[in-house]
Amino acid sequence: MNYPLIFDGHNDLLLQIQSGNVASGERGFMGSGGNHIDLSKAQSGGFAGGFFAIFVPDAGSASFMDEMMAVSYDLPLPPPLDWARSAQIALAQAAILIQLEKHGALRICRTADDIRGAMRDGIMAAVMHMEGAEAIDPDFHMLEVLHAAGLRSLGPVWSRPTIYGHGVPFRFPSSPDTGPGLTADGMRLVKKCNELKILIDLSHLNEAGFWDVARHSGHPLVATHSNAHALCPHSRNLTDRQLHAIRESDGLVGLNFAVAFLREDGRMDADTPVSRMIEHLDYLIAELGEDRVGLGSDFDGATVPEAISNVAGLPLLREAMKAHGYDDTLMAKLCHGNWLRVLERTWA
Repeated sequence: MNYPLIFDGHNDLLLQIQSGNVASGERGFMGSGGNHIDLSKAQSGGFAGGFFAIFVPDAGSASFMDEMMAVSYDLPLPPPLDWARSAQIALAQAAILIQLEKHGALRICRTADDIRGAMRDGIMAAVMHMEGAEAIDPDFHMLEVLHAAGLRSLGPVWSRPTIYGHGVPFRFPSSPDTGPGLTADGMRLVKKCNELKILIDLSHLNEAGFWDVARHSGHPLVATHSNAHALCPHSRNLTDRQLHAIRESDGLVGLNFAVAFLREDGRMDADTPVSRMIEHLDYLIAELGEDRVGLGSDFDGATVPEAISNVAGLPLLREAMKAHGYDDTLMAKLCHGNWLRVLERTWA
């Protein structure tokens, strides 16, 4: 059966390549030797592309996955990172994306029409995204440079604090109301992103920061990879009140495949049924409307349901969506149409 292509709200492939966990050439991403994402798996799974995150790691973040198997947890956030090191890593990851484009493996997209064109041409569509603004200086010189290179989406924080705001800890159970919101520099960053037409990603921001963005941004509110707090009471997930604000702004939430944010028990356990993903999609559609829900997998950055495993397993999700009663029109919206709609509004 022919299913609609999937355009996805989040992956961490660039970090995996920079870290040496995945090769960029024919034995890695450009062939069939990748982890969650490579060109061969993408072809078989109908994965048309998505948001490719620039992310600066720290020494402690790799241990989070194991610690999130506990019944409850409250993992301490790492301290803010040094700007110079962060800028170096961010530029290196941006360069990886640019090199992949030069080799014909993907196409960096700056407009919704660019994404449509890449999908039509059978080339992976890549939106340059930044997860955590540690590399952005307060004068925004780096933001201007990266924007010229193709940056079109930015999350002010990845959980740990930056000069721009505060993220949610990896805490379960917990509400996202975990501390102060955006700083004065954070308010300036929102304004600058609006001027440059850079999408502001609300994933990882705490609730106070969420409401600061809602008050100060003129763009649709978007959480690229987050789930429903009512179904999984994790600090990373969105409350009904937040979902309603996203609905009122005509924004979007991308379903996060990370199992700790899907499961009722908050555990990072791959033995999680695909039906749990459908439950979150149902809930998000009920709260947001069918035009404001997409997919935001977190491939190459999280543990996903074992039945899916990687992008080659995406047909299983679409089969489950179809069997659940989603018609062709809704399937097309969830798989890529809603992302194109909100990106067109944000970038126009």
